[in-house]
Amino acid sequence: MKTAGFPKGITELPDFDGPFDAHKLSGDGCDVLFASYPAGTCIDFHTHSTENYGVITAGELVLLTDKGERRYGTGDWYHLDPHERHAARFEVDTAEIEFWFKRD
Repeated sequence: MKTAGFPKGITELPDFDGPFDAHKLSGDGCDVLFASYPAGTCIDFHTHSTENYGVITAGELVLLTDKGERRYGTGDWYHLDPHERHAARFEVDTAEIEFWFKRD
């Protein structure tokens, strides 16, 4: 599932060293992850020091925060503030592009 339909230029990027399959484009002030999640993937509650935006390119993300649960489908964008507690569930094969902005 690692390629998830991303083009060759994306799949040739370095692998992300984390709990899910992704290719990482590192930038000054922002990392971009091209991520793939097979159906059934669950990510436990956690936080990031970064401000995160993401767009679903295939499938569906079920995002859980302290505010509740919300579903994001293909073409939908989501946002997480730095240190916002969240978890994720993927009931179908899903791909997304994530932007992790480093904020001071």
